[in-house]
Amino acid sequence: MGWNEPPDKKNKDPRKDPNRDPWGGRNQDEGPPDLDEIVKKMQAGFGGLFGKKSSTTKHGSGGGSPAIIWVILLVLVGLVIAYNVTHQIDQQERGVVKRFGRYVTTLNPGLRFTLPTPIDEVVRVNVGQVRSINHRASMLTQDENIVDVEVAVQWRINDPFNYLFNVRQPAETLRQVTESAVRSVIGKSKLDFVLTEGRSEIASRQKALIQKILQDYAAGILVVTVEMQPAKPPDAVKAAFDDAIKAREDEQRLVNEAEAYRNDIIPRARGEAARVREEANGYKASSIARAEGDAARFNQLLAEYSRAPAITRKRLYIESIESVLTNTNKVLLDAEGGNSLMYLPIDKLLNNPPSGTSGFNVPRTVDSESAGRTVQDIRDRLTNRTRGAR
Repeated sequence: MGWNEPPDKKNKDPRKDPNRDPWGGRNQDEGPPDLDEIVKKMQAGFGGLFGKKSSTTKHGSGGGSPAIIWVILLVLVGLVIAYNVTHQIDQQERGVVKRFGRYVTTLNPGLRFTLPTPIDEVVRVNVGQVRSINHRASMLTQDENIVDVEVAVQWRINDPFNYLFNVRQPAETLRQVTESAVRSVIGKSKLDFVLTEGRSEIASRQKALIQKILQDYAAGILVVTVEMQPAKPPDAVKAAFDDAIKAREDEQRLVNEAEAYRNDIIPRARGEAARVREEANGYKASSIARAEGDAARFNQLLAEYSRAPAITRKRLYIESIESVLTNTNKVLLDAEGGNSLMYLPIDKLLNNPPSGTSGFNVPRTVDSESAGRTVQDIRDRLTNRTRGAR
């Protein structure tokens, strides 16, 4: 039978009612579905799940046992309560327990149990995570110069209770504390120190000051590190700063060159002074020794002179004449008291010829050694006379 055929009045099966749509819906002429009928169908369905068949009433609807529904509800409530009272705290976490909004205790890592919600509320706080904030601003130094500074602060939570209850906005508080500490340290430092070798020292001072302020606030925050990026001047005066830095570098280069020259010249001057000092000490020692020797020789000569003045004077005269005439080419002979045979010092004459001549024409057969005995003979005769006088 088609959709447009008239309804069959003898057909009492509602499923074959032509006024219904193909999906089992009601006709628009009928009213809304009965709520009691829907509830009875649901009860019949639950009864069928637990193996009970629905009984047919005179109205054609089935009914189930309400005890099963209460059991299911109790099981669901038990599961919800068990889920609410059991808490698995990770290793890097701490659980802050609030009972009716008031702090009770802090749960350590592991499986922990509390009262169900809404009696107890557990707030998990990650104390192992290292967080960071960056702060960048233009600041005024001690010598009234403007410099751009960028600071990175790494921190973590070390006290969950203080972090949650003592400070309303811990991250914002840390940001404000960082800005205050950085401005305080930069304001007490000069520009040259900030731009050159003072970066690490400034970062250390900033970390100590930030941690001190956070401890005074009891914020429950531990500052791990403070890293300061290289400071730089503002863009408007960057060219002037570059010139100043270049001049400072030239100054440092000249200072290093001067120190290198000083390190080179001073050791050499000290060495030269030490050498002169040692030579002077040596000359002093030799002069003293020579003077002491001359004095000793004079004392000995004085003793001899006191015994035989005439002979001593003669000996001194002869020795003086000998020392003077040793380097000359003249020969003095003692004709008196000598024999008739004279010996000429041929070797002396050959070694020291008179100036302007090439030497004497002396026969080669003459004994040169015998000629050198003349002065020695004179000395021996004087010595014998001195001994005879004694």
